[in-house]
Amino acid sequence: MEDRSESRERILVCISPSPSNLKVIMAAAKMARAFQATLTAIYVKPTNYSQMRKEDKTRLGRNIMTAKQNGASIITIVGDDVPLQVAEYARISGTTKIVVGRSGARRKHFWSKTPLTEQLILEVPDVDVYIIPDSVQDIRKQKTLVTLKAGLSWKDTLISLLLLLSATAIGSLFTLFGFSKANIITVFLLAVLIISIVTISLFYSALSSLVSVLLFNWFFIEPRFSFHTYETEYAVTFGIMLITSLISSTLSYKMKMNARQYAREAFRAKVLFDTNQLLQKAEKADEIMDITARQITTLIQRDVVVYPAIDSHSLAESNLFGTASSLSESEIEKEKKIALYVHETQQPAGLNQEHFPSAGSQFFAIAADSHSYGVISIRLEGRALENFENSVFLSILGECTLSLERVRNAEERQRASIMAKNEQLRANLLRSISHDIRTPLTSILGNASNLLSHYMYLDDETRKQIFFDIHDEAQWLEELVENLLSISRIENGQMEIHRSLDVLDDVVAEAMKHVDRNISKHNVTVAESDEILLVNMDSRLIMQVVINLVNNAIKNTQIGSDIKIKVERRDGKASLSVTDNGPGISSDEKVHIFEMFYTGSGKLADGRRGLGLGLALSKSIIEAHGGCILLEDNEPSGCIFTILLPLEEVDCDE
Repeated sequence: MEDRSESRERILVCISPSPSNLKVIMAAAKMARAFQATLTAIYVKPTNYSQMRKEDKTRLGRNIMTAKQNGASIITIVGDDVPLQVAEYARISGTTKIVVGRSGARRKHFWSKTPLTEQLILEVPDVDVYIIPDSVQDIRKQKTLVTLKAGLSWKDTLISLLLLLSATAIGSLFTLFGFSKANIITVFLLAVLIISIVTISLFYSALSSLVSVLLFNWFFIEPRFSFHTYETEYAVTFGIMLITSLISSTLSYKMKMNARQYAREAFRAKVLFDTNQLLQKAEKADEIMDITARQITTLIQRDVVVYPAIDSHSLAESNLFGTASSLSESEIEKEKKIALYVHETQQPAGLNQEHFPSAGSQFFAIAADSHSYGVISIRLEGRALENFENSVFLSILGECTLSLERVRNAEERQRASIMAKNEQLRANLLRSISHDIRTPLTSILGNASNLLSHYMYLDDETRKQIFFDIHDEAQWLEELVENLLSISRIENGQMEIHRSLDVLDDVVAEAMKHVDRNISKHNVTVAESDEILLVNMDSRLIMQVVINLVNNAIKNTQIGSDIKIKVERRDGKASLSVTDNGPGISSDEKVHIFEMFYTGSGKLADGRRGLGLGLALSKSIIEAHGGCILLEDNEPSGCIFTILLPLEEVDCDE
């Protein structure tokens, strides 16, 4: 079976600042749709791109944007040999069709430069080349796309003059010492080469080449101090010297421009790399927005504003990121309206576009999968982004979107985890209530029904026992409800702790008045501390902890067991321990004993099975007081629950 991905057509369209290039791009896009082919747009960026006219750069930016909007992926290659580089990329990428424009200019002489279309056909004979002709009006507009700027400056003029005078002076010294004229020519060539390196414009390189020939003729060729010569072969020398100077200066200038271009691209690549590293470390959406604004400002040296989204229909009125402070209030208000449009449509808008023709900024949506995270605005100030700048900018925008997606997915996973946890708690609560709360309710209902039906036939002792049973069951339910309310407050972060200095022994004594009445069936002793232990605590909550621990010992030990409550100073803290000699807790259960809704596997002495809230609640209360709760084995049997609370030292003079 044929691999469809291998047989799919690949169309390559060439992008240029030409006014007619838009027509070429649209033709290539139609062809890609007709052939169901992939479309790639390639732009060969010249080394003297910085000298391109402003209107040509603007037109180039629009052509690139048009290609992108028509589904093309943009490729930028730096170089001056356009046919060779386009052909080489076509070979590497497996391109099957190339779409180019033709200016209509014809080759007038055999030494004239071969047109791009003919060179492409020669370079890639196996690839179909489609030529889209230009209109006459476009040909007239296209005559000069890149102009050579003179770039005159006093500094470069002075440098060129000094170097040429120095070459002349050195040549005069060579003449005094009898050096040949070939050495003098080399000195002038060196001067021209240095001028091409240290000056900015190619104008100085070309001019110094011509001036060096004239100086050599004037000072060193007989008759001296004139432009005449007695020997005709010097005319050939002058021509070779001029050509050599021009070639060396041009090559040097191109190398310098390439070095500058590579330096700029290295800087932009570093910005992109740094952005990737910073965004990977960011954990919040606001942090990602701020990093993106700062990195884009570093890249393009323009004012950048990021408008974060509140929801799918609105943007944040404040908390903007970037250099919004440099804009006036009226400009910010105007930009917000455009940003809202881009946020809702997720389509770029701004500079010289039909929706907002007067806007001075370009707006891009930070969006993925139909979800918009906000809008980024770039103040273009009438100067469009370079193609490579635009590519790096879009890469940073993509990195920003991926980071925001990562944060959003993490938040959704966290919300899902919390919901799952809450659902599990709810399910455990319902299961426990359905099984365990039914027993006391059934007992209360049965005893109440018995009293209603047979009250007159029951003796006083029986009625008293029934009343005690109803009281015990109701007290158990009250304790259960109190624990549930306390747990819900802790889970919601609503538990209020009202601290005050209290003596721990007094709190324990008060708590013992409210424990289970079955305490009379056990041997309970309370050992008070030999000193006054003051603790900054919420007495009501600590009482609840003491009641839970003592009731837990009563319910989980056999009748007649020994239960000891002891208060003492331990390791600089106030210690309260509840010790029993019951069956104890196994090592496997110790790990889960403080978990909510964990009830263990042992059979309770009173036949009831609790909801597993008492110890979990006690642990939360003690930790909220800055203390801890410990579980230890009591040899030979039983267990010891110990709570440690920070002590408060009080000056005796207070």
